[in-house]
Amino acid sequence: MPTDTVKYEIDKTTGYLKVDHPQRFSNTSPCLYGLLPQTFCGERVAALASSRTGRSGIKGDHDPLDVCVFSERPITHGDLLLEAIPIGGLRMLDDNEADDKIIAVLKGDAIYGGIKDISDFPESLIQRLTHYFLTYKQLPGASVHACEITHVYGRKEAHEVILQSHADYAESFGDISGLITELLAPHTR
Repeated sequence: MPTDTVKYEIDKTTGYLKVDHPQRFSNTSPCLYGLLPQTFCGERVAALASSRTGRSGIKGDHDPLDVCVFSERPITHGDLLLEAIPIGGLRMLDDNEADDKIIAVLKGDAIYGGIKDISDFPESLIQRLTHYFLTYKQLPGASVHACEITHVYGRKEAHEVILQSHADYAESFGDISGLITELLAPHTR
């Protein structure tokens, strides 16, 4: 949530949302910040980041794909699903790992809902979002974190990143609906 000063992560072992660390500075996200379900930043996302930056050796961060959703209305609840329209993204490298941030608008939002591409989005909000991600992992007394945003991209590339991260997810975890059916099968007999 935009007013939250705690950084969260998905625990890969349990699947639960956990506190990574409290923010040490007055840095808050300018939007809703979460993840896209059934996505995973693996080899395909890393290859796309490598091809778009011209850099080699980039790896996926092995996390779900991050999404930043802008809405006119404050949403004060966490851990919820919402419909968002991807309009672009930030190509972020975190210690040479692909850690893209998809930028989206809340579907039907009175102010942002009509925006279709990042080129129509206020530059000041992109700057705030960029500043947030370049500083949100800074901790007093800790070594400097090697984090950079190589560029901002539009809707078409955001869709490509989402599709590649979904393919990485399917390769890593398989078809989740098939797994659920398989898990429930012994109980329905």
